[in-house]
Formats: sequence, structure tokens, C-alpha cells
Amino acid sequence: MLQNIKKRNEGFTIIEVMIVLAIAGLIMLIVFLAVPALQRNSRNTQYKNDAASLLSAATEWSNNNNGKVPASANAAAIQSLAKTQNITTLVISAGTSSITTSNFNTAYIVTGVKCNTNSGATASLTTGVATRAMAMVYAVEDSSGGKVAQCTES
Repeated sequence: MLQNIKKRNEGFTIIEVMIVLAIAGLIMLIVFLAVPALQRNSRNTQYKNDAASLLSAATEWSNNNNGKVPASANAAAIQSLAKTQNITTLVISAGTSSITTSNFNTAYIVTGVKCNTNSGATASLTTGVATRAMAMVYAVEDSSGGKVAQCTES
């Protein structure tokens, strides 16, 4: 009876191995292409959260100071209220019609304006609005690694 059992030499053919390796390679390619986009989106989310925190801190500062709009001398106080991680420099100005974002860790609070449009690294602002109006301009990263201005109003 033991003599009736045939030995079977089974294994993978070279074609099967090549197909598995090709599929694994495609999966790796997709992962390596997706990781930079995920990292960029994560950084952009952090920039947006920091900007929202700074704008909220500026509004809080204004409310605590009898409705006065913040000036450039108040930037450090506002930044200490916000405790941001990625935006390390805050610049406050009044009534500027456009802001060019110089780098990712700088944000601008412009008083007496509203957001209009964004064009690349420059944000266009509408002047001549209520003096208590504030706009926050900051940079986020586009798909090629360049800067795109974002504008948020209080």
C-alpha cells in the first residue's frame, strides 16, 4: 500500500512567481506615490489649524481689549495665546490690499479687510470694510511643493 503512493513534486512555476512579484511591485509603487501626498495633507492641516488658532487668539485679544484691533506690537501676545507649532512668526498690519506669503511658518493678520481671492502665493484682500474685520493669510503647500496663499476671515 505504501508503494502505491506516488511522490508528487509540486511547487511554483517561474511564471507564477513573476506574477506575484509584479503585483507586489505595483502595490509598493502605489504606496510610495501616496505617502508624500499624505504627508503634504497632514502638514497643510497643521498649518490650517495653527492659522485658525491664531485668528481665534486675535479675536479673543480684541474682545479682552475693549474691541481694539490688534497692532504689530501685539503679535507676541497673540502668538503666546495661540501656542502654535508650525506657524512661528506672526505679522500684523492694517488695510493692506495684498499679501505675498514668503514661507510656510509665517502668518499675517490684516485688519480692516476681507478675503477676496488667492492667486498663487499672493492673497488679494478687499480693503475699506469694517475696522474690526480681520483676515488671516498663511501659506499651504500645493502638489508641486510650492506655496499657495490661504485667506480666512474672522
